[in-house]
Amino acid sequence: MSFLNIARDGAIWTLTMNQPETRNALTGNTAVEEFVQVCDEIRRDASVKAVILTGAGPIFSSGGNVKDMQRFFDDALTPDAIREEYRQGIQRIPRALTQLDVPVICAVNGPAIGAGLDLTCMCDIRIASETATFAESFVRVGIVPGDGGAWLLPRAVGRAKAAEMAFTGEAIDAQEALACGLVSRVVPADQLLPTARALADKIAANPGAVMRMTKRLLREGEHSTLESLLELSAGYQALAHKTADHREAVMAFVEKRKPRFQ
Repeated sequence: MSFLNIARDGAIWTLTMNQPETRNALTGNTAVEEFVQVCDEIRRDASVKAVILTGAGPIFSSGGNVKDMQRFFDDALTPDAIREEYRQGIQRIPRALTQLDVPVICAVNGPAIGAGLDLTCMCDIRIASETATFAESFVRVGIVPGDGGAWLLPRAVGRAKAAEMAFTGEAIDAQEALACGLVSRVVPADQLLPTARALADKIAANPGAVMRMTKRLLREGEHSTLESLLELSAGYQALAHKTADHREAVMAFVEKRKPRFQ
């Protein structure tokens, strides 16, 4: 059974983690390979303008499969081997998602635990159901965030809140997540996917090529200097000014009509 259920609807793709029997765990299954594969497919398809990521069942994702971690007790499995397993395993998910130029909306339908929380931080926008909770809970099972959470979470909630969550392992509810900026909206459970879809429709109404460049600038801005970002912005802007969609947007403004983007 596939981990991801992929629904393609024009310019918007919806990815649903579909193994509720394992609480949509990200390890011990094909989740990594499927995330990498679908991100590659989206990256190559210029018609895709927005992606929605959510989970099936009452859980968004429980992160790593804790029961599966018992195999690390085997002395034959060395620390070097475990490190390489992380490099070639779950760490491929943040690489794939953060390199994706298409905007990704995370519709958090329930608890997002450990790597499940970090997965939400790999997305651009997070919308939470009222039933959602969030926990950076690695410390409670005696491990560290091995999936990049120490880089991702502080950028979403700030250093102090990230430290509090990571050091205690305690869960926060949807309203606290809204207050600390982890999510941008909290909606009733039955409105989660319609809200995410409405937002995706607004995004997809804009020119796709420029949208991808805009996301790349936002991501580059997280770790570059202002001078470097200004130089990159000038290059991207030169490309944008020569697109057919920019010409159409300007002419639509001048002619007082709705633009018809390619």
